[in-house]
Amino acid sequence: MSWTLHGDGRTIAEGDVVRPGERLSWPRTIGFGGQHVVAMFGATFLVPLLTGFPPSTTLFFSGVGTILFLLLTGNRLPSYLGSSFAFIAPIQASMQSDDMAAALFGLVVTGLLLAAVGALVIVTGTRWIEVLMPPVVTGAIIALIGLNLSGAATDNYKSAPWIATITLATIIVVAVAFRGLIARLSILIGVVVGYIAAAIGGELDFSAVGDAAWIGWPEFTSPSITWSVVPMFLPVVLVLVAENVGHVRSVAHLTEDPSLNQKTGPALLADGLATSIAGMGGGSATTTYGENIGVMTATRVFSTAAYWVAAIVAIALGMSPKFGALLNTIPSGVLGGVTVALYGLIGLIGVKIWMDNHVDFTQPINQYTAAIALIIGIGDLTLSAGDMTFTGIALGTIAAVVVFHSMRLLQRLRA
Repeated sequence: MSWTLHGDGRTIAEGDVVRPGERLSWPRTIGFGGQHVVAMFGATFLVPLLTGFPPSTTLFFSGVGTILFLLLTGNRLPSYLGSSFAFIAPIQASMQSDDMAAALFGLVVTGLLLAAVGALVIVTGTRWIEVLMPPVVTGAIIALIGLNLSGAATDNYKSAPWIATITLATIIVVAVAFRGLIARLSILIGVVVGYIAAAIGGELDFSAVGDAAWIGWPEFTSPSITWSVVPMFLPVVLVLVAENVGHVRSVAHLTEDPSLNQKTGPALLADGLATSIAGMGGGSATTTYGENIGVMTATRVFSTAAYWVAAIVAIALGMSPKFGALLNTIPSGVLGGVTVALYGLIGLIGVKIWMDNHVDFTQPINQYTAAIALIIGIGDLTLSAGDMTFTGIALGTIAAVVVFHSMRLLQRLRA
């Protein structure tokens, strides 16, 4: 919980970085922490709006989770734990078949499993993860999770097409016309512009905002033990593993400190526990945020002190019911414009993994692994076994792993 002052605390020399164990002066550190709040905010509050969870509760637990993450990684690994988009589809499916309490149970179980993976990695290292999930498998899983949500995006879009179009157009323009932090905040700016358009059109209802208190505890909800929803959530563990491993490697590379890769196990453990804690109280599941890596890359400030500031601000925002009620006034048309772009971008992350790792799609093993998983996921093939329901995401994930390793085994036997 201590940081050394970087230089004079005011300036960063050309080519230098502020490392995780360093900080600038506290006023500047608070300013950088504020940037991290802005960077994470758009995505973090959007997930509960799309799933029906309370936004204030999600912000509260994202702050709590970030503090837990910093503590368990020895205050050496800078990261903000924001809402995970990988959980949107299973949460929506479980809330349709059961209720929010059942969905929260899925979060708790998923988080505990991720924590167990983290504990295993602490003991064994990450090599087995790379063997189980090569790039073609990881890319397929992430792609199908994003594309599985396409129907929900277009449904919201159709609810108010003009508002959705204004929102989507703003996102596109900001992403192209600007650079740096503003470009990375295109989603958040799109929401703001779409919200203003909806207000001009008289589509907003502020009655709940007026009734809400300025200060108070967020809305807490306890999970209920519902094992039937668990298969919908389990594939997300693989996505969270990939996201956390990628985050640690990115920070280690950017700071030129390979020793940070040793924090992979603690990072997985921390994210798993943070997700379970959020699930116990009614918040959205968490994951390490690429948006905040973008801020660190642009500013060259990797100080964990800035993340403590961001976490405290998030907790404070979560303890304002009026703020949460205001977020709930965002209309479905705005969400439709955002999600048409956002869910597609999630899918493209999987494609980028294939490209970055030069996956050879002239090889049948890669062709069938991706093709089968994507069709199952996008078509949302759903099968039941007793009380258990396996959705397209679960079946697509299983297919990606089984098809790849089965074909690889056949290749070896043939040789």
